Amino acid sequence: MGQRINPTTVIDHLEELRKRLIICVASLAVTTIIALIYVELLRSILIRPAGDIQLIFISPPEALMADFRLALIAGIGLALPVLVYQLIAYLLPALEKNEKKLIIPGVFAVVLFFAAGVSFAYYVVFPFAVRFFLTFATESIQPMFTVSNYLSFATNFIFAFGIVFQMPLLFFVLGSLNIVTPAFLRKSRKFALLIIVIASAILTPPDVVSQIMMAIPLMGLYEIGILMVVFSQRKKQVG
Repeated sequence: MGQRINPTTVIDHLEELRKRLIICVASLAVTTIIALIYVELLRSILIRPAGDIQLIFISPPEALMADFRLALIAGIGLALPVLVYQLIAYLLPALEKNEKKLIIPGVFAVVLFFAAGVSFAYYVVFPFAVRFFLTFATESIQPMFTVSNYLSFATNFIFAFGIVFQMPLLFFVLGSLNIVTPAFLRKSRKFALLIIVIASAILTPPDVVSQIMMAIPLMGLYEIGILMVVFSQRKKQVG
């Protein structure tokens, strides 16, 4: 007969999960409120790469809802250290002693790679993408972006880069667990390219330019991920 599950243990886990979720929701609420206070500044920062443009809204609640959505996304970014820490802390009992030492560095690495992805998108890729689309303007066709469409495009584009920049960290974890090896990843480059193209199509707005501009950095991150797997496995052998 299989091992019976202790109801007390299940209740303890659920209680722990509830506490972690409350902390996450409270942190997200605080950071979202802070972002909402400075939403005009955030909006101006996102408009800056497009140059001198004027946003419009075509329905009464559109501008308000766009500000709320922007504040929520910014709140998620600001609360990311707390959210990641709570997730790892919840999984803490399942980790080995040497793995528990990696919690703080792990949280720092996730935030660092997310910030790197967001910065890369904002300063390098996003300005190029926006200005490329603006080149289609003519005397008879003037660009008029609604505030909701522009902010959705900008936040989805930039936030997506923050997510995909986690790839090297994911590879590090998979390498530490011996799920993947450097040799396997090198042999799978063709399949990885196909997956990257599909992921770029899903994560970016529906245009070829945005998809290509995400796919190219992703291939670079894939190669960095291979190095992270090599590092993780060497570190495990030394340990």
